Amino acid sequence: MINKTKENKSKKIYRPNVAAVVLSASYPSKCEIFIASRTDVKDAWQFPQGGIDEGETPLEALYRELEEEIGTCDVEIIAHYPKWISYDFPPAVASKMKPYDGQTQQYYLVKLNKDAVININTKVPEFGDFQFVQCNKVFDYITEFKQRVYKEVLHYFKNEGYI
Repeated sequence: MINKTKENKSKKIYRPNVAAVVLSASYPSKCEIFIASRTDVKDAWQFPQGGIDEGETPLEALYRELEEEIGTCDVEIIAHYPKWISYDFPPAVASKMKPYDGQTQQYYLVKLNKDAVININTKVPEFGDFQFVQCNKVFDYITEFKQRVYKEVLHYFKNEGYI
């Protein structure tokens, strides 16, 4: 079970969250990563992610968030990042996310199963567009305040031989 919030030494409040680095179904022969543009922030591309509800495990949240955001949880878990990693919201986002100052996340590396179908036109669409890109092209799209975390996570998965 996850506490509703986590705090670091500076007393900032971080929202517990899960995030997925989604590989295409053609992995490992072709290593392409899913990225999507948010409907509520212009030119903000990211990985699927979302908050962990009270009483929910990170793994349960992962499957729920994938279903809610990309219309499928038909994935195989390849690996997970071994620690929680946090980032602060920029001021424009922080004002909408009170009382949270940022998020602390558990990252999973997942592969779409062969017959999985992505549908971003979900009940409450969070993404307006998506694409699969080569690992070295991810940062051509990703919003700036998430880049440090994404670099650390992708570097880990690369060093471990997954991507």
